[in-house]
Amino acid sequence: MNKADIIDAVSNMTSLPKKDSKIVVEAVLDAIKNGLIEDGKVSLTGFGTFTLVDKPARVARNPKTGEKVNVPARTTTRFKPALEMKNIG
Repeated sequence: MNKADIIDAVSNMTSLPKKDSKIVVEAVLDAIKNGLIEDGKVSLTGFGTFTLVDKPARVARNPKTGEKVNVPARTTTRFKPALEMKNIG
């Protein structure tokens, strides 16, 4: 499922036009992104938790040549599903 599929699903569930559903979906995604930027954590009860995680710099190897490669430190997003989400499969 991609963003367009989610917009279609929201449109079908709410009887909103696709144009309005697109605005709603984009607003929710922006709110999640802004919440991560401001607080470093976004919790959605029954769905899961998004958190920012700092990954330290490290040395990796190019599997093809065996050459050492420096990988810089970075911040990434981690998602931990809620119990309800873990049990849907």
